[in-house]
Amino acid sequence: MEYRYETHCHCAQCSMCAQSSAQMLVRAYHAAGYAGLVLTDHFIFGYTAVPGDLPWDQRMRRYYQAYLDAKAVGDSLDFDVIFGLEHAYGDGKEVLIYGVELDFLLVNPDIPDLTLDELVARVHEAGGIVIQAHPYRNRWYVNMDVAPRADIVDGIEVYNAGNAPGEDPQALALSRSGDYIITCGGDIHSAEDSRIGAAGVVLPHRVRNSKEFADAMKRRSHRYLVNGRVVDTIRETDFY
Repeated sequence: MEYRYETHCHCAQCSMCAQSSAQMLVRAYHAAGYAGLVLTDHFIFGYTAVPGDLPWDQRMRRYYQAYLDAKAVGDSLDFDVIFGLEHAYGDGKEVLIYGVELDFLLVNPDIPDLTLDELVARVHEAGGIVIQAHPYRNRWYVNMDVAPRADIVDGIEVYNAGNAPGEDPQALALSRSGDYIITCGGDIHSAEDSRIGAAGVVLPHRVRNSKEFADAMKRRSHRYLVNGRVVDTIRETDFY
């Protein structure tokens, strides 16, 4: 059997740019035939909906609650909900972090002061991985003169269903420049988005938590869901 997982989505509890609750997203992905999703809400910078003036402990628990809300619905549907996050590190650039949980966030209250290099090192120490999200997304808030951090990340999000034409081929080319984990994500913000079903990774087995998901990505036993099609190897023609 094959199991489809969304690797990149946002809910309204934690991401200001999202329109649907975590519970609604779970039901939508379950209806679309996915085995699970990784909830990757905007973290402490960027479009976070979590107040920044809360004590760190409360702030992190508020952020994590969206995952718990989603997981409660997922458990009732036998659907895997996995915790992740999307971290904005400056110039409109972002990374996806997999393999850490609330305990990691609580014991690292200085995260707001860390450079990306320092944060990546701590994620690695905790057994997690870091993926460059939509590395060539061209938007008004992104400084296109700043290159993605291919020197320190573990992988590249090669296909993002929210990207404009021409952006994914550049990400694919970047992924070929090194030994990177490759992921595909929908970057979905609404349970009514017609692009649900377009992107993700396809695993030969289920994964139940963030560590299992990160370990599965490290083993690279996954296939890719690109533009609604499952492929073994991503080619530029798959984007269209």
